[in-house]
Amino acid sequence: MTKTPGPCPLPTTIANITTAWLEAALAAQAPGIGLTGSRILDVMHGTCTKIRVALERDAAARAAGIPAQVILKGGFEPHSRLMDYMHAHEVHAYADVAPLTALRQPTCYFAGFDAEARQGIVILEDLVARGVEFLHPQRPLPPEAVARRLEVLARHHALTWEQAAPFAPGGAFAWADDFIDGFYRYGAQILTPPVWQGFVQSARGAAASVRFHSLDWFLTALGKLSALGRTIPRVLVHGDTHLGNLYVDIDGEPGFFDSQPHVGPALCEVAYHVTGALDMADRHAHDRDLVAHYRQALAAEGIAPPPLDEMMRQFGCYLAFGYGIFLVNASDFQPEAINTAYTARFSAAMLDHDTIGLIARL
Repeated sequence: MTKTPGPCPLPTTIANITTAWLEAALAAQAPGIGLTGSRILDVMHGTCTKIRVALERDAAARAAGIPAQVILKGGFEPHSRLMDYMHAHEVHAYADVAPLTALRQPTCYFAGFDAEARQGIVILEDLVARGVEFLHPQRPLPPEAVARRLEVLARHHALTWEQAAPFAPGGAFAWADDFIDGFYRYGAQILTPPVWQGFVQSARGAAASVRFHSLDWFLTALGKLSALGRTIPRVLVHGDTHLGNLYVDIDGEPGFFDSQPHVGPALCEVAYHVTGALDMADRHAHDRDLVAHYRQALAAEGIAPPPLDEMMRQFGCYLAFGYGIFLVNASDFQPEAINTAYTARFSAAMLDHDTIGLIARL
């Protein structure tokens, strides 16, 4: 499956990102363009690899709006073939979701997934060249900035709020996997006691309350959260709204990238964003008001949301999802300081909201 018709197989090594391949990929959306050369400027390693590429363009490419510098993102790491599902989700994010959503995202010039190669590649505008402000996990936001971003997320969630058809076979988002179930399957298969104990004994484990150190509790909690997610409003979520995937555009508007779209509970995404984005003291003081603000934003979109107390119950339950994500997030994907900061924020929120008690009552 290639979301944008283009050249296959997709390259799985950086050496195979040639000018000829780049030209063919960009021509899939802008027929007739040409490149006379290309040069890799830098490579940023992580969960996925981001490669900044300078393009020597012909007149047709310039006229078509192909910029002189782009970001190519795909799976070029040792772990990448095992994470092809993440590359597929990001291709869907740009090819299928971006044209419909209120989320502001980088302009995409190519989005392709090659099932045989287990590779997904997107070619995006270089936000650095545009001068946006990138957010950072170790620089929490003020509550008013989180409120503004929740307004945009509410508009995004309203597109699919409690709608089954888009996710049914033949629907626009039939490809969307379940947000909670994917992590639940990962936990049940990968998180053996020795692996879990290694994370608990790390710096991030030390930053969390010992009340959340039990693997049995965590896997039971994930199972209950999966079941809960099938009884409450489900939406197409961005899927990874932590600060490292966010920016402020040059006009001050919130921007989003690195989306991993799934179908899941709206309040899981809200809890993930609010708790990750705020300093612990600000989250303690403002999370209920921010959920109320999100609720009002949904109502402005014509949605009839649940009562605030029910939304806060869901918020408190789904804090365990964010906690689990960062407690067991490999240091290859995020630096240890970032995993530790997030684990601490979620642990503090889980204590404040009695997440253990809320999940026990499910």
